[in-house]
Amino acid sequence: MSHQLTEAEVRHVAKLSRLKLTDEQVHNFTTQLGNVLEYIDKLSELDVENVEPMAHPTSMTNKLREDVVTEALPIDKVLHNAPASDPPYFKVPKVLGDGPSA
Repeated sequence: MSHQLTEAEVRHVAKLSRLKLTDEQVHNFTTQLGNVLEYIDKLSELDVENVEPMAHPTSMTNKLREDVVTEALPIDKVLHNAPASDPPYFKVPKVLGDGPSA
């Protein structure tokens, strides 16, 4: 399943990703990505028939605490590290445009 990556393919992926690459970067990425694909080909050769799927390599359990209602922080403490505020609110940049759907 080995496939030699071409510079044309790297340029195509860069275009789809809207990345502007120099010729030197295209050459370097062709080599580097080719090495990654070669390594993936090696991994696909492994026999994993009797390997059980796992989400993490070690056994883990979540340590959950009881959900208890406590006193809220005072507004001045909540806003203390905010980059901008207008008590009792956080100031945030406008995210909607001025168009008809705003």
